[in-house]
Amino acid sequence: MTRLRKSAFSSAKSFFVKSLLLLLGFIFVGLGFIGIIIPGMPTTVFMILAAACFAKSSPKFERWILNLPGIGRLVQDHRDGLGMPQKSKVIAIAMMVTAVTLSIVFAITNTPIQILVGVVGVIGVWYVGIRVPTKEKVLALRDSEQKH
Repeated sequence: MTRLRKSAFSSAKSFFVKSLLLLLGFIFVGLGFIGIIIPGMPTTVFMILAAACFAKSSPKFERWILNLPGIGRLVQDHRDGLGMPQKSKVIAIAMMVTAVTLSIVFAITNTPIQILVGVVGVIGVWYVGIRVPTKEKVLALRDSEQKH
């Protein structure tokens, strides 16, 4: 059973804010589904953002995101502070490196833009590789803390 976010994502009060968050949620879902098809474009990040928007605007759609096969578990893991599974991190980094390299070599001819894309790619690889927790490590750490 999926747990809905409560304190940090309390429901929005005004109709305007709820409507805006609902719209943003659907935009993020659309971008997430596009990310499934287009290599190098993230899926999970957009679904996490969609779930956060839906948490404040529509518990029904929040539940829908959290119950999606595959992606719902990743969103819940993020909320629980578990980060990404090691295999997913490796795939994400490989996709980023591939997309950035192909873009710089074949698609972008403007040198400053090539440099910008390269820098953004390096930041993305750093963020996923270092800043995003690895699920297996977090679980092992929690397990060892519980034994002591």
